[in-house]
Amino acid sequence: MVNILMGPEGSGKTKQLIGALNLALKRESGSMVCIEKGNNLRYDVDHRVRLVDASEYTLGGYAFLRGFISGLHAGNFDITHIFVDNLYKLSGSKDPQETENFLDWCSVFSAENGVAFTLTVPGSPADAPEYIARFMD
Repeated sequence: MVNILMGPEGSGKTKQLIGALNLALKRESGSMVCIEKGNNLRYDVDHRVRLVDASEYTLGGYAFLRGFISGLHAGNFDITHIFVDNLYKLSGSKDPQETENFLDWCSVFSAENGVAFTLTVPGSPADAPEYIARFMD
C-alpha cells in the first residue's frame, strides 16, 4: 500500500504524517521507519519508530532512495511501514517520470514485502497528476 499526503507548503502535511505514524503504531506490530531530510521531527516521532535523517547520507536521486529503502529492509525484515516526509526534498527531484517510476516501485515493493508507504508531497491536491492522485485517499 502506498498512501500520499499532498498539500501546499505549510498546509500541515507533516502533522498529518505524524498522525498517520501514531495511528500505525496502535494498529501495526512491526517495525516502522520515518525518513526525513534534517532533524525537524526528532521530538515529534515516537521513540519506537526508527527516525532516519537522510541528510547524513548521500542520497542522489530516486535510484539512491530505492537502494536506501531496500537496504533498510534487508537489514530488518520486520519493517511494516515506511514514512517519508517531503519526497521531492528527499529525492532532490520533481521530475514527473522519475517520480512516477519511484511510486510504481514503492507499490511493487509494498506488495512483495508487506511494507506500507506513507509519503508527503508538496502541491495542490486538485492539480495532482494521475500518477500521484491514484495513491491519495
